[in-house]
Amino acid sequence: MDSFEQDGNGTVDGNGSALDALPPPPPVIPPDVVPLRAEPEHPDEPVKKKVLRIPIARRGLGSKGQKIPLVTNHFKVMVSNVEGHFFHYSVSVTYEDGRPVEGKGVGRKVIDRVKETYDSELSGKDFAYDGEKSLFTVGSLPRNKLEFTVVLEDVQSNRNNGNRSPDVNGSPNDSDRKRMRRPYNSKTFKVEISFAAKIPMNAIANALRGQESENSQEALRVLDIILRQHAAKQGCLLVRQSFFHNDPKNFAEVGGGVLGCRGFHSSFRTTQGGLSLNIDVSTTMIIQPGPVVDFLISNQNVRDPFSLDWSKAKRVLKNLRIKASPSNLEFKITGLSEKPCKEQTFTLKQRTGNDVDGEGQVEVTVYDYFVNHRGIELRYSGDLPCINVGKPKRPTYLPLELCSLVSLQRYTKSLSTLQRASLVEKSRQKPNERMKVLSDALKTNNYDSEPMLCSSGVKISSSFTQVEGRVLPAPRLKVGNGEDFFPRNGRWNFNNKKLVQPTKIERWAVVNFSARCDIQGLIRDLTKCGELKGILIEPPFDVFQENPQTRRAPPMVRVEKMFEDIQSKLPGAPQFLLCLLPERKNSDLYGPWKRKNLAEYGIVTQCMAPQRVNDQYLTNVLLKINAKLGGLNSLLAVEHSPSIPIVSKAPTIILGMDVSHGSPGQSDIPSIAAVVSSRQWPLISKYRASVRTQSPKVEMIDSLFKRVSDTEDEGIFRELLLDFYTSSGKRKPDQIIIFRDGVSESQFNQVLNIELDQMIEACKFLDEKWCPKFVVIVAQKNHHTKFFQPGSPDNVPAGTIIDNKVCHPRNNDFYLCAHAGMIGTTRPTHYHVLYDEVGFSADDLQELVHSLSYVYQRSTTAVSVVAPICYAHLAATQIGQFVKFEDTSETSSSHGGLTSAGAVPVPQLPRLNENVCNSMFFC
Repeated sequence: MDSFEQDGNGTVDGNGSALDALPPPPPVIPPDVVPLRAEPEHPDEPVKKKVLRIPIARRGLGSKGQKIPLVTNHFKVMVSNVEGHFFHYSVSVTYEDGRPVEGKGVGRKVIDRVKETYDSELSGKDFAYDGEKSLFTVGSLPRNKLEFTVVLEDVQSNRNNGNRSPDVNGSPNDSDRKRMRRPYNSKTFKVEISFAAKIPMNAIANALRGQESENSQEALRVLDIILRQHAAKQGCLLVRQSFFHNDPKNFAEVGGGVLGCRGFHSSFRTTQGGLSLNIDVSTTMIIQPGPVVDFLISNQNVRDPFSLDWSKAKRVLKNLRIKASPSNLEFKITGLSEKPCKEQTFTLKQRTGNDVDGEGQVEVTVYDYFVNHRGIELRYSGDLPCINVGKPKRPTYLPLELCSLVSLQRYTKSLSTLQRASLVEKSRQKPNERMKVLSDALKTNNYDSEPMLCSSGVKISSSFTQVEGRVLPAPRLKVGNGEDFFPRNGRWNFNNKKLVQPTKIERWAVVNFSARCDIQGLIRDLTKCGELKGILIEPPFDVFQENPQTRRAPPMVRVEKMFEDIQSKLPGAPQFLLCLLPERKNSDLYGPWKRKNLAEYGIVTQCMAPQRVNDQYLTNVLLKINAKLGGLNSLLAVEHSPSIPIVSKAPTIILGMDVSHGSPGQSDIPSIAAVVSSRQWPLISKYRASVRTQSPKVEMIDSLFKRVSDTEDEGIFRELLLDFYTSSGKRKPDQIIIFRDGVSESQFNQVLNIELDQMIEACKFLDEKWCPKFVVIVAQKNHHTKFFQPGSPDNVPAGTIIDNKVCHPRNNDFYLCAHAGMIGTTRPTHYHVLYDEVGFSADDLQELVHSLSYVYQRSTTAVSVVAPICYAHLAATQIGQFVKFEDTSETSSSHGGLTSAGAVPVPQLPRLNENVCNSMFFC
């Protein structure tokens, strides 16, 4: 280990282990919930005026690469009414007693009725209504404030919006029958429409000139709302800017009672080529419609309703909407009955004698009521709980077999690994197939008939936009024995090749958690494959088999027992452990095993589930092992020389940053921030990671700089800078290139003014006079722009780059398809260069990004997004599995950060052991 030395701040500098010895950080409120500081921290410090950074403008277009004609799923939009205005009105919809209306879909029905009933009072104006509190018109309404009263019949379908609960039979009860003399189930609503703002349509033209303003964003929002309303009128499910038709041919089963529902995304975009409508295929998850019992059996993967876990069923059914037969009325599920249908009783009112008003009460079971009083046959519900569609204190029970789930209900929980794999497989579309589907969608939607678009003077072309792409040549790679290697279409292999820096595996062992395989055969094949790649693998010290008696124990116990066995037999700490798991992808043992090895013992480990083992599989495993143990599989030739433009001339650190959040339904699970950094400059292929927890759903990383005293900073960035310094010949980086994943355009300013500020502060804290130059690039995969080769069934070639026509009119952005799309349609990565103090030319920066797609050590293909971002995602995912956050009270620590509410401590992850903290453990 290198000797430690003190830097100018009196902090200890070394191989990263000193960082682990620092005291824990105090609670920190995430910077995105506190205003940026403009006043001095100390009284004698001068006030510094805060200058907000904004994304830089494009400095020019790239020219390298072979030109290729392409088309994209952007459709040109012409706007003729540039002198007009959109008028924004705020909408309030209440019941006649003043209660606000809750429940989705009611607002749209009410506003439709207002339009129908009061068309002349509204001067025949068409509306664009967002379904909630905003309404837009072209030109103004007759008055700034309008009040209306409307009556809606049959609002039962709007999810129990305050009507009396139905009787147990699911048909109208006595009071409802009396109401039938007036319109059935009618409700009166009060609607107030008040002027809020005026949006000039020429704001769109200004945005096309690169002069974006709040007005231009609002004007585009109005156009998007018009399209949403157009879809709503056709009965579509709306999910943000996507819409889904209720058509079974768009449904695909993914398992567990969940269907993938195919629909369309549409959004208006300002581009260099003018205004365009971006339309793409989109998929959302919905609950399998039909009998509730069929959904539950599928959801829990059981044979019959008598094997169901009813506490699970209650959780999954809550708030879902059902139709009850034979009445065909629609209700929302509030729960399940405590007792089975044959035992669950309720009070039935009965008329007595000839006296109309005289009523007697009798206790009957739900089963008895339906079978004997209503004459409805129940085949299997008697021994199962009933569905409750009433209020907590006034339950209303329906037998399970009379209830069917309504179609197009979203499933918002996270998918299992198997469901996700099934969804990917079933939602794939070849490029030419996708183009046809999009062309058909444009014709079917018939936007020319939409009255609001007509009165806005908006016309949408039906032709795909033509763009010019350039195919960048693949970078030359270096493999073992100084050989050069040229990837073809973003792919290469190690057949008859050696790794560029192979390691030697000497002290190692195999650990088997009940996986069934020929272990001696596996060791023999792995050793032989390693030898061909240049990795010398000594025979393992031992094979540790799990005791059959502990197989049913909790995962933590199984791991503990295994380590007791390893410690009792091994003479010292192994260099490496190969762990065999019984199932792929979703083993409960994975997290506890990784934590034990990496955090407690500092042992590099590789997990595998040996089901179909062949040479390709073993090569992939060895690529991971070699990278984890400090080797390199391949290098860029320009990295080896070194001759990377700009990067090789001055010490440069490259960072990848990502934040992963809990599943949509898990609002209290901490988010995990991971930052990886390059080391051993002039290399750009070796990385290490630093990972922290932070407040749930907070996207900005709050722990880049964490001052704990006048001389100590416990933040991520300092840790990475110190490692770069020690691994790069005691050099501080002059250039810091940051790749940020997972942020939307609305968060660009936060990246520049919160995260970048923290990093600059961390540099100043290490050395007041040190001023490195920063480059900040955001990578987005979650967008809907696709590129196609006209007349070809194939995807665009690997290395295709586009920086014209459909890019931002002002900002510096480009699309890159670095990888070869083998199945489905290639999704390009959209790179936004937000900040560049180095002064890269368009070609140099685009080539650097392209090259960084070829340094991913886990595979022999170019990856779709730069390797540092892939690594940050892997590190966040792997370390996130160290701690299961279901019960945050158990794992919270005294030095957790605060959530944005400022009350609940965020549990901290265990730090990596110093033996592995600088390794590529995440590979």
